Amino acid sequence: MKRNRFAIIITIVLIVVAATLLFNNRYLSSLRDEAYDFTVRDTASVTRMFFADKRGNQVLLSRTESGWKVNNTYNAQPVMIDNILYTLDRLRIKRPVSLAAHDNVITSMAGTNTKVEIYQIVPRINLFNKVKLFPHEKLTKVFYIGDVTQDNNGTYVLKEGADKAYIVHLHGFRGFISSRFSANPEDWRDHLIFSYNIKDIESMKLEFNNQPGKSFEINTKGDFTYEMKHLDGSHIDFDTIKVISLFNSFKDVRFEAFLTDIAESRRDSIIDSPFQERLTLKTKDGEESVIRTYTMKINADAFGFVEEDWDDDPDHKYAYLENTNELVMIQDFAFGKLLNPAEYYKKGYVTPQRLIHIEELEEIPSMSF
Repeated sequence: MKRNRFAIIITIVLIVVAATLLFNNRYLSSLRDEAYDFTVRDTASVTRMFFADKRGNQVLLSRTESGWKVNNTYNAQPVMIDNILYTLDRLRIKRPVSLAAHDNVITSMAGTNTKVEIYQIVPRINLFNKVKLFPHEKLTKVFYIGDVTQDNNGTYVLKEGADKAYIVHLHGFRGFISSRFSANPEDWRDHLIFSYNIKDIESMKLEFNNQPGKSFEINTKGDFTYEMKHLDGSHIDFDTIKVISLFNSFKDVRFEAFLTDIAESRRDSIIDSPFQERLTLKTKDGEESVIRTYTMKINADAFGFVEEDWDDDPDHKYAYLENTNELVMIQDFAFGKLLNPAEYYKKGYVTPQRLIHIEELEEIPSMSF
C-alpha cells in the first residue's frame, strides 16, 4: 500500500514538473516571438517595402533583377536599401509601453505615424523549416512607426490590429530609428548622374556659354586612343593621361540634392536663363546624357536680399538634367573635375596655384578662451 502511495506521489510530482517545464517553454517561446514581432529575419526574401505617412507621402521599394527601384521607376540608393534591411533584421522590442503612458502614446501615433508593409517570398508548405514548397509573395508584416521616446533611445510601434504599443530599438545601437522609415521617395532615390566605364564612352562635349574658346569635344578613336578639338574644328595637342583620367571620372558622378522645393516659376526662370556649362556625353550604345549648369547664390533669401544682389556660391551650382527634366544641386568638389576648360588638357599645361597673401592670413581669427 505504501509503495502504491509512493508511486502515485512520484507520478504526480513528475506530471507537475513536466507541466511546469512545458508552460515555461511555451512562455519563453512566446516572449521570444514577441521580442521578434517586428523583426524580419530573412531579409533576402524581402521583395517589396511600402511606407506611407500622415503627410501624404508614399513610397514603394521593389526588388528587381537590376536592383531596387523606387515607385517602380527610379533606381534606389544601395546604401539606403542596405540600411533599412539591416534595421529590419536587428529591430527588437525593448519593452511594452507602460499603462500610464499608453493612451497618450496611441493618441500621438494616431496623428503622427508611418505605416510599414513588408512583402516576402514564403513557402505555402513549410515542414519543420526543412521542407519548403510552393514559394509565393506574401504580406508578412504590417505595423506603424511612431515618434521617438523621451530619452531618444527608443521608438514607439504598433502592430496592425493590435491594442498594445511597444518601444523598439535597434540591437546594438543607441538612438531612434523612425527616420529610417521615410515615406518621401526622394530620400530613397539614387543621386547617380553618370555610371560609365571608360570603354563605354563614345564622345564627350563641354560647352562654355560665355567663353566659347574654352569649349571642346573629345571622340574615342580606339582603345585609350582619342581625338580632341575645339568646337570650330581645330585640333588640340592634348595630354592623353588627363583625358583618360577625365573619362574614368564618369564611373561614379552624383549630385548633392534634389531641388523640388523650389517654386515652379523660380525653377523655370533658372532653366530658361543662359547656362554656364553644357556637358553632353554619348556612349557606344547610342545613349546620350545632357547636363546644363547655372550659377547658384548663397542663401540670398535667408538674409533678406534678392538673389541678384548676393554673391555666387563657389562650392555649388544648379544643374538641369535634360534626360529626366529635373533640377538638382551639384557640388564643385565632385562635379568640378568634369568642367575643366580645353586649356587644362593641353600638353605642358600647369595648373596655377593660388597664393595666400600675408593680409589674408592676418584676417584669420585666433581662438579665444
